[in-house]
Amino acid sequence: MSTAPASSSDPVGDDGPLDAYSETVIRVAQAVTPHVAAIEMTGNRRNGRFRVGAGSAVLFTEDGYLLTNAHVVAGTQKGRAVFADGSGTDLEVVGADPLSDLAVIRGRAPRVPPAEFGDAESLRVGQLVIAVGNPLGLAGSVTAGVVSGLGRAIPVWAGRNRRVIEDVIQTDAALNAGSSGGALADARSRIVGINTAVAGAGLGLAVPINTTSRRIISALLADGRVRRAYLGVVSTPIRLGASAVVRTGQRDGLRVVEVLSGSPAEQAGLRAGDVLLRAGSRSVSNAESLQKLLFAEAIGVPMTIAILRDGREQEVVAMPGEMADGS
Repeated sequence: MSTAPASSSDPVGDDGPLDAYSETVIRVAQAVTPHVAAIEMTGNRRNGRFRVGAGSAVLFTEDGYLLTNAHVVAGTQKGRAVFADGSGTDLEVVGADPLSDLAVIRGRAPRVPPAEFGDAESLRVGQLVIAVGNPLGLAGSVTAGVVSGLGRAIPVWAGRNRRVIEDVIQTDAALNAGSSGGALADARSRIVGINTAVAGAGLGLAVPINTTSRRIISALLADGRVRRAYLGVVSTPIRLGASAVVRTGQRDGLRVVEVLSGSPAEQAGLRAGDVLLRAGSRSVSNAESLQKLLFAEAIGVPMTIAILRDGREQEVVAMPGEMADGS
């Protein structure tokens, strides 16, 4: 049995898919790496400043604003960033939002242009993504993988408030300590996520760049914090029964597990066992869909909530209050 040499069109040859894949990763790495800085956050003590934490950050404006994780800058106000070209700048924290794990920091205007943000809403499972950061202090490290899952949620706490970071991206691109705050880019070199956590071996998570996170970034730039409304309900997603689907036109809802004492929800007459269907005319089927409605503009504004109670649909009107910092 004879064999023939591989031709130039052979898929395993030099011009095959593996080479095309490599070229894409190389091109994205070259485009994104200059925008990603290694950061070191410091605190004060009697004998001088000391290191509190380290990670990565992504330059997103021409005048020196960078995006990172809230947990990277927690408890600090100052730090230093070093870019891939060796240039560095002192940093100050502009604002941080633990409930989204996003923070904005600022240094002096850099020599490199800002990164281009994409839209994580367009991502698909299986799509190529490239992570750039500083894992284990190794500056400018690049890893590649695919989007393993979309719409994941990370539970987080701020004081006694439990919320979830919504629509988190799951990827198998390798992430390690120090990757937090780094860039997750698509094949067009657009930043679609900020790497936030290592959930386990071969599993990484990133906060998406989408409409919600853009609102958070804008609030941090303007006010240094994110104002949120709250209703005061603890809920869990449920699938509605067949008869309820026919009556309501919805397949899913949120069952109220607990109503906090003295909360806007209690004042509106909501009680455990109610099923939330709509809030402000929008369907709610999970915690994320409700949270999207509870930003600053909802504070003190009457919100009509459609519920199922004892098999009948009815409406109540709640007046969302403001979530106090650390409350």
